[in-house]
Amino acid sequence: MIIYNRTEYSELNDNQYRKEKRRLQVELLKLQEWVVGTNQRILILLEGRDAAGKGSIIKRFIENLMPKAAKIVELGIPNKKQEKNWFKTWEKILPKPGIITFLDRSWYSRAVIQPAMGYCSENQYKYFMKKVNAWERGLMNNGLILTKIYLSISKENQEMRFYFRKNHELKYWKLSSNDWQAHKKWQLITDYKEQMFRRTSTEDSPWVIINSDNKMIARLNAMRYVLSNIDYPGRKDLKPKKWTKESPVYNISVFNVQFNNLNLEQYELLNKIKGHE
Repeated sequence: MIIYNRTEYSELNDNQYRKEKRRLQVELLKLQEWVVGTNQRILILLEGRDAAGKGSIIKRFIENLMPKAAKIVELGIPNKKQEKNWFKTWEKILPKPGIITFLDRSWYSRAVIQPAMGYCSENQYKYFMKKVNAWERGLMNNGLILTKIYLSISKENQEMRFYFRKNHELKYWKLSSNDWQAHKKWQLITDYKEQMFRRTSTEDSPWVIINSDNKMIARLNAMRYVLSNIDYPGRKDLKPKKWTKESPVYNISVFNVQFNNLNLEQYELLNKIKGHE
């Protein structure tokens, strides 16, 4: 298991974030050109709790990539056939030669969220945990370049993002009753998550843990890890700049819940909610 959090990004303001993102996206395009030119197959899966930022990170990955050679897969709620043939379901969406595929959640739903929420049987869970390492090894032996990223978010920040979504005119639809139910089962999901790390983080296919309490920093860390872990032609050793100006952060208490390290947009929304206490 790899904990990947670059401390150089701890003092990042919006302008510095945009510049660093662009530097990394230039390298991502070079990586993609190599993938297309040599028929490589890259799969980048992102796991994490609801509102951890999986979709927003994928969005920044593909922002300037060639659309025909990049694919996003979000399985959604599996049907009965997919549930029964779990590994075959995912084999069907593996990247073809010359493609980078991003998974917004993956087969590891069966290791954490499904058993925690009662969406799979105990036997299905045990079978998955027994077989998944060998299955992944077979994929990589067949040429797949696999990166497994887990976005770690605090309970307080997840709750803050739920409130943010609930009261946002364009994002309210992202919040479901299932999200709140999973939030209430925080410790149970934590137990399954830690078991997943212990049993499925291998030398060939380690879990990469990235803190996502700050979304901007998480995006940069995810892109930087992928770029540093794949040896493509012309790769630059992009040393993070020494940032000197700290971005302002805000704190607020709403409904007796303390929210810290907020950006201005988050603070203003929660302050609006606070007015209705």
